[in-house]
Parts: sequence; C-alpha cells; structure tokens
Amino acid sequence: MTAREVLDRRGPNRGDQRRKALLGALDELLREDTFAAINVRDIAQRAEVTRSAFYFYFENKAIAVAALCDEMYQEAFTAGTALVSAEGTPEERIRRTTAGLFDAWSKHRHVFRAMLDARDADRTVRELWDRDRESFVPQVAKMIEQERAAGNAPDGPDAALLATVLLELNDRALERLSRGTSVPTGALMDTLVTVWLRTIYGSCP
Repeated sequence: MTAREVLDRRGPNRGDQRRKALLGALDELLREDTFAAINVRDIAQRAEVTRSAFYFYFENKAIAVAALCDEMYQEAFTAGTALVSAEGTPEERIRRTTAGLFDAWSKHRHVFRAMLDARDADRTVRELWDRDRESFVPQVAKMIEQERAAGNAPDGPDAALLATVLLELNDRALERLSRGTSVPTGALMDTLVTVWLRTIYGSCP
C-alpha cells in the first residue's frame, strides 16, 4: 500500500467505480483549470456523483490530488531502478533514470502542478510529499554505496544524506518547469545528469 492510499478514506479499492470516476473527473478538470479554481462540487458534478460521495473517499481536494498523483509516483519509482542496474555506464544509468523522471512529469505535468499547490495548502499532503521523496532515498543510497565499494566513486558524505540532497535537486528542477521557466527541458535534464555524476563520482566517468 502506498502512502497516498493510506489517505483514502475508503482504502485502495481499485475496483470502485465511483472512486475512479472522481479521480478521472479531477484529472480532466486539472487539464482545464488550476487547483485553486476547482472545488469539490466541480469534481462531483463532472464525476456525476454527490458531494457526499466525494467526502466518502477523500477528506478534501488536496488529498484527492495526492491520490491522483500516485501513477506518476509509480512511474518515477520504476525509472529509478535503472540506477542499481548493472547495464550501462554510470552516465547512461543516471541519464536513463532522469529521462524516466522527466517523462513521467511530462505525461502528468498538470497533476504535478496541482500537487505543488496542494502541498502548499495542506499539511498532510506536504508530509506525504516528503515521505514520497524519502522513499527514493534507499534506492539512490544503495547505488552510491555500491559504486564506492567497487572503487568507482570516492568516499564522501553519508550516502543517504547525499541521496536526499540530489533528490531534492530533482524536485526543484521539476517545480521550476511546472511553475514556468525559460530554460529548455533538455538543457535542464542534461545539467541534472552532470551534477549527479560530478557529485557522486567527482567527475563525469
């Protein structure tokens, strides 16, 4: 069970059509308008259910956005498996992981943007955001420790702390894209790859 599903009042019942309808309606509305402009009544009307049905599943619209964001989270986590793969050079693995993260963001950018607003508006969602990022830390830390043990990367700061800082950098890059920036996406991704490589390996191996 993911952290978001814990926040579902009903629980992770994937077969529940009303829950699916509500999340589908929210997804559609976020493609059309901002998180702030959408209210629970809008979501319920688009899903053709009552407001009470919405509250049967979700405490508020911020929690519903967090549940909707779960697909993007799963795609990003899957992309992260490339880091500990034995296939490819360090640059290829980090680039593959970064590309997977950016692909997931591009596919769900309207949801990610809403999640940023929901994070700012709701403490529970903000805590969930932090928990989600922290769930990636063991994966990245494992890769750093493996590379150090193999002699491919120099010793340095605690691997988990280093992983945390690098993941926060990724978060900030995606937030910048979501809020609007003149920096091309490709250039931003290339820069992230370079920072990761130089931070972990001391150079670009």
